[in-house]
Amino acid sequence: MVEDDAGMSDQVPAVVPALVFDREYVPVLVGGSVVTGRFTVGGASVVIGPAGMVIIAEASAAPAKSGVWNAEEVRLIGPAPAPVTERLMGAPWGVDEGSLPIHIAVCVRGEVLYLGTAQVSQAGTSDGVLTDCELRFAAPLSRELLNRVRPPLPPEHLPDLEWLGNVNGDRAAALEQFVTGWYPTAGATESPTSDSASRLPGGLRQLYRLAKQRPGALGIQNRILPEPDLHTDHLGEMLVFGVENQGGFFWSLLWTLEGPEADPTVWFREFDEEPIAEQEPLSGFLIQFSLFEASMGAEYLALPRKLTAPQVERLTEALHLVPLRPFWPWAPTHFYVAPGLVVHVSSEDGEAFDAWAGATHRSALDPLAGLPIDWNRFDG
Repeated sequence: MVEDDAGMSDQVPAVVPALVFDREYVPVLVGGSVVTGRFTVGGASVVIGPAGMVIIAEASAAPAKSGVWNAEEVRLIGPAPAPVTERLMGAPWGVDEGSLPIHIAVCVRGEVLYLGTAQVSQAGTSDGVLTDCELRFAAPLSRELLNRVRPPLPPEHLPDLEWLGNVNGDRAAALEQFVTGWYPTAGATESPTSDSASRLPGGLRQLYRLAKQRPGALGIQNRILPEPDLHTDHLGEMLVFGVENQGGFFWSLLWTLEGPEADPTVWFREFDEEPIAEQEPLSGFLIQFSLFEASMGAEYLALPRKLTAPQVERLTEALHLVPLRPFWPWAPTHFYVAPGLVVHVSSEDGEAFDAWAGATHRSALDPLAGLPIDWNRFDG
């Protein structure tokens, strides 16, 4: 029966009026006239029957709504009711309903586009409730179809590159322009001020001011410590202000009781190893740190497998190189940007390269679309 009903999906038109799809095709896809239930999950309509499930999402680019995410992936954003959770996760009493087909469709201006079937690839729960679910299409969508069901954002709505012109001029302006352009405001928060605040370099004071309304500016992967959490190292010689997410290394400044140096050297240190100077002083380091964290924490990603030098050249040829010396002594890292897009490229040996691209919207990844690169993930 499952095979027959799944085969019926071949008879569903690619485009059909929404009312017709709901009345004539949904019952066939989920198992005749018997429907176990209809639910709304993250803005998508989910219909469950004895022979399958249909998820009907709205065409949208909102990250917080259920719908198509990229050419290969659909996301269902919970919380989901128990019947949906059980069907997607598998019923606890052993009925293997998870093998039943899951049909995906998207509603666009009163019409439904049937996209085919998908399978659960990853799911999260909290107290037994489905909170999020990623499903992989049986066959990837064409770019034309993807643009219909997950509309691109007009270029003028992407963060611009005005900040780039100030990188080797007014770095304080460059930092502010990038941070305020990349991160939406999240509301002002009160931050306590310690006795050390007046002795901090201007770059750190500026970042703390920006982070009051944009907390993401302090980092997603690694982080700049909040001002009250700043501390000296075990020798009392260095002021630790940045830490790796697992505590493997940290960044610090030479600590004195006198007035702060205007643009001090940043020191990288792994555990008890000798500290290594970052190639850029604090003003450039904070721009690099902000670029790295913006890309790492972005909603939309493009993640290639290991690259060769010629592939890096192809990847970055349509982008702008950020004119700063390499970041991070472990694996020297350069940054390349376009509106709403940050790509960082690093290598430990100069032969094999790692790259990570993060964007504020999937359409910002357009400069990378169509490249002859093997992607682990591509949200564009």
